[in-house]
Amino acid sequence: MALKSNQIRVLHVITGLNVGGAEMMLYNLASEQQKNGLNTGVVSLGEGGEIKEKLEKIGVPVVDLGMSRFFPNPVKFWRLIRIIKQARPDVIQTWMYHANLIGGLAGKLAGVSVVWGIHHTSLDPKTNKRLTLVIARVGAFFSALIPRKIVYCSREARRVHEEFGYYQEQGEVINNGFALSEFYPDLSARDKLRRELGMTDDVPVIGLVGRWHPLKDHASFVVAAKFLTEKIPSAQFVLCGSDITWENAELAAMIQGVGLRNNFHLLGPRNDMRAIMNALDVCSLTSKAEAFPLVLGEAMACGVPCAVTDVGDCAQIVGDTGR
Repeated sequence: MALKSNQIRVLHVITGLNVGGAEMMLYNLASEQQKNGLNTGVVSLGEGGEIKEKLEKIGVPVVDLGMSRFFPNPVKFWRLIRIIKQARPDVIQTWMYHANLIGGLAGKLAGVSVVWGIHHTSLDPKTNKRLTLVIARVGAFFSALIPRKIVYCSREARRVHEEFGYYQEQGEVINNGFALSEFYPDLSARDKLRRELGMTDDVPVIGLVGRWHPLKDHASFVVAAKFLTEKIPSAQFVLCGSDITWENAELAAMIQGVGLRNNFHLLGPRNDMRAIMNALDVCSLTSKAEAFPLVLGEAMACGVPCAVTDVGDCAQIVGDTGR
């Protein structure tokens, strides 16, 4: 990977490029960096992913290392160092625990300044894989040695990690940003999507946007939907994200178990998030842990009120505009 020498050069190193909050923030940031004259490249420790395709479409070069999360390959680690030396970036920004550690160490050995990015809040053993906690703990040990700065996307994420042992002097909070040119109130998009789903404008629609994962707590959303339909039988519920389909047997059983099969719309992954948000009357978030959820900012930018659990910075994000 070669980055032009007449511009500021930024190399991003991320654990993988499947769809997720941190991955989308990387895409948004790299896109804006390109527009503003920075020369940007991305290295993924894993392989492929939808975000890789989106980055390449806007001209951002991407290299896959195909490295296993469980058994990092030293040959591929040295390849990462060679990529860094070839790209000669002014700064390396790493994303998430594995990339912070592996990309950060490679950058350090290559003599390049490193900025760590942390987009995770909960370090509870009940809701995290053991490997994740081990990598986070090793990261805490090296946090005073590798990064010039540690950027947290929320105040709660910083508090949790510094209590966990991350070096306080390096910490900075930079909240996620949103492109208001992409997310805004759009009545035509609202009408179009509602027609596709067979809903009129007067039907109350509550949505939950998020992949299938225990931390997202879809079960609580289904229980809340049952309570709501006892008062408003016409209420409809729109869910989207990875594995949010009727083929997900566990999710389907939850919904059918409360007798709401006809009230739920499971849309799977979507690329038309402005239309999704505008179709809602309320955007809900039932997560057990979050840092700074993109879906809240996107919904609010579209003028949609949010009902959230008090996790991460969610309550501060919605302020007096939601619950």
